[in-house]
Formats: sequence, structure tokens, C-alpha cells
Amino acid sequence: MKPKSSFTGYNKSLHNYAKRLRKSMTTQEQKLWFFFLKPHPLKWYSQRIIDRFIVDFYCSKAKIVIEIDGSQHFTEKGIAYDKERTAILNAYGLTVLRYTNTQIDYHFKEVCMDIERHLSFHNNG
Repeated sequence: MKPKSSFTGYNKSLHNYAKRLRKSMTTQEQKLWFFFLKPHPLKWYSQRIIDRFIVDFYCSKAKIVIEIDGSQHFTEKGIAYDKERTAILNAYGLTVLRYTNTQIDYHFKEVCMDIERHLSFHNNG
């Protein structure tokens, strides 16, 4: 897909839903948000609307989206949906990083290091 120059199709009707999601983050989302992303020197957004999607976390400066995947993402339907969603987000020039709940629970330090590697690549690339 050809990269899109800017976001289009912002779905204002998702605003209230995104707000509710921010208030009811999963344990894993809370952990990543409060212990790594929120205090991070770069500005991160939680439950951000991009096109017709609500992404878990987004950094506009780095053009990175982070998704925390629970069990629903590993069904046939979930895998197909995530593939389509990732392709659309990539078309905006965004990098989508996916981590599982298990990775956040048991390999948190490694997840944070992986995110930093992607941020370093962005700054040096």
C-alpha cells in the first residue's frame, strides 16, 4: 500500500468509547502505561483513535502504535482482523508493535527494551 500523507476518516463517534477504554484498561495495559509509557520522555497516548480504529498506545513523534493482545487476538477472526488493521495503520507510515498479555506479565523488561530499540531505530533511521 502507498503511504498516506495524513490520517483521514477520524471517527468522532468512537470518542466516548475510547474514553471508556482509557478508564478500564486491562491489567497489562495499565502496567505498560503507568510504569513505562506515561513517564517516558516521548509523548504517548492511550486508546487513541486512528482512522476507524482505537489503538492501545500511540506515539506520534515516533510513528509507533503498540497493541497488547489478549486471547481474542489469537482466534481465526482475530488474526484476520489484526492483519487488516495493521496493513491500514502501516499505510499511514506507522509501525505496529504487538505484545501479548503473557509478555507483559512475565517479560516486561524485555518488552520495554524492545520498544526502546524501535524508538532508537526511528531516531537514527
